[in-house]
Amino acid sequence: MMDPEHRYFVLHKPHDMVSQFVSPDAVNLLTQINFSFPDGTHAIGRLDKDSEGLLLLTTDKRVTNLLFNSAKLHKRTYLVQVRHFLPEERLEKIRNGVGISSTGGSTYITRPCEVSYAERPDWLTPGAWEVRPDLPHAWASITLTEGKFRQVRKMFDAVGNRVMRLVRVSIEDLDITKLPPGEVKELSASEFFRGLHIDPDRDA
Repeated sequence: MMDPEHRYFVLHKPHDMVSQFVSPDAVNLLTQINFSFPDGTHAIGRLDKDSEGLLLLTTDKRVTNLLFNSAKLHKRTYLVQVRHFLPEERLEKIRNGVGISSTGGSTYITRPCEVSYAERPDWLTPGAWEVRPDLPHAWASITLTEGKFRQVRKMFDAVGNRVMRLVRVSIEDLDITKLPPGEVKELSASEFFRGLHIDPDRDA
């Protein structure tokens, strides 16, 4: 059953699209998605233009605080393709926390996280920006409980591997593994909050 007051969506954001409906810049916008979003819809937890995958949208202004600004940590999993080989010792550094650039020129030490080698999944559509299969590269899966600006890219940069493809696969139990790029799935309020492991009454 849909919430009579608010609506909740999962979008598989394509590559080369910003997580906005309006922009002063000449960029691909969410308005190009073939879906009629209601007035007041906004993105929760943006993906940068070069990243793709799970983007949450809603008319419910509570969600940002409930998901990203609460004491309760929520897991976000990304699939990453990097240039060159990725030795295990580099994964171990990422697991334990690495220094990345932060606001004002300071260095931020990332929280410990889960990261492991991965295979390119069958559900992932080809991308021209990937490293060619015959050139040295690696795939990894990384799960974080924080989301600084371009954090995943900076973490792999810190150990010497440039990220070529970055896909947010899931936030908690909501994922895009069965949702093609550019497609939208609308969820009921109960499905949305249950998938994110949030109780909007208790966690508010």
